[in-house]
Amino acid sequence: MTQTTANEAPSETGEASSREWDADSLGRRFEEVRGHTEALAAPLSPEDQTVQSMPDVSPTKWHRAHVTWFFETFLLAEAEQGFAPFQDKYWFLFNSYYETLGPRYARPDRGLVTRPGAHEVGDYRANVDARVRELVDTLDGGSLEKLTPIIELGFHHEQQHQELLLMDIKHVLSRNPLQPVYAGSPVERCEPDRLGWVEVEGGLVEVGHEGPGFSFDNEMPRHRQWLEPYRLADRLATNGEWLAFIADGGYERHELWLSDGWAKVRGEGWSAPLYWSEHDGVWFEHTLNGTWPVNPGLPVAHVSFYEAEAFATWSGKRLPTEAEWEHAVVTDGQGGQHGRDQQVVGNLADGGSFHPRPAQPAPAGSRLRQVHGDCWEWTSSAYHPYPGFHPPEGAIGEYNGKFMSNQMVLRGGCALTPAGHARASYRNFFPHGARWALSGVRLADGGAPA
Repeated sequence: MTQTTANEAPSETGEASSREWDADSLGRRFEEVRGHTEALAAPLSPEDQTVQSMPDVSPTKWHRAHVTWFFETFLLAEAEQGFAPFQDKYWFLFNSYYETLGPRYARPDRGLVTRPGAHEVGDYRANVDARVRELVDTLDGGSLEKLTPIIELGFHHEQQHQELLLMDIKHVLSRNPLQPVYAGSPVERCEPDRLGWVEVEGGLVEVGHEGPGFSFDNEMPRHRQWLEPYRLADRLATNGEWLAFIADGGYERHELWLSDGWAKVRGEGWSAPLYWSEHDGVWFEHTLNGTWPVNPGLPVAHVSFYEAEAFATWSGKRLPTEAEWEHAVVTDGQGGQHGRDQQVVGNLADGGSFHPRPAQPAPAGSRLRQVHGDCWEWTSSAYHPYPGFHPPEGAIGEYNGKFMSNQMVLRGGCALTPAGHARASYRNFFPHGARWALSGVRLADGGAPA
């Protein structure tokens, strides 16, 4: 993969990049990203880091090891002179889903791996870190340019796992009757403010990534779509509005639900968002900063696509398509100009809240609130390839393309998303019934209810 400019095609990994990296800047960024993962794990005991509370959750130490395996496999194994793996069995234990690279340990059983322990995973990280630093420092200019894109992909891959680490440990701690606190602090009780609407003209629009600025392969190629005029809610749906949905029999009325969703409600006993529980007539919510009475003014979180769809139906509205979401954000001045890097603003993980916050005024000159951060926003769009998408050759081609089935697209980012990792073209995706992700709802109406 080579670096791209606004007129260049994506690299061999399928990702696009814009920064002009050199050995010093790559080294600094490597230290920042790797150090942040360790900072997130630092408040957790070795026991905390070993637990797997359900098949979709991975232990903290597994995340720490897997992102290390990624650098060892895709960088060191390709470029380090005299390469030898840190430990042969780690290639089996910490491969996630790369069939091209051989067999791997079953995902639902990751919590059964007590060894290596959290400390030994730290040794693994330190060994690979030192070798990557040495490699970057000693590469000639041509070799560094060739390897820079896979290193940059490694940064963004690790940031994805930083978010997943927090989502997963939240589920782990929720199963502990002692209700332990990870980090962050609650906000004072507040009420939802008035829900506003932002009108968008639609027409023949362009969506997807183009030009400089990192993106994953699934954000490309940029292409045209026709949109009828529509409106987006100016903020996310709130806990207070969800309490009204529950009080009106939202989880008891089959007519509000898709058939598969209603089967989930009945089969799994859903009656509220994932981390809500009712005690003596009061709803409580588990968060990374403790368990507290549900705050009506905060965005509702940890709801599935099925729940989001049912709530939209109950509200007399719908979910936006991903093209509607992206076009609205870009035309609202919050997507940046294509071909330029932009640090988006929002309640992301660098704020340290680790939980959605009440809606604040939109950025100057914009109308949409809570665009980046707080909650990933469900769309009505299935996760399919963009027209003209082709996964890259080799193992790295398994990064996104093979998951383009039975998933729905989410947009925006959440309060667990690392700073610098959210952008308007980012396509997150989860199965319809997934609830442990920090996902919420923004309503839409008008246009074609696709």
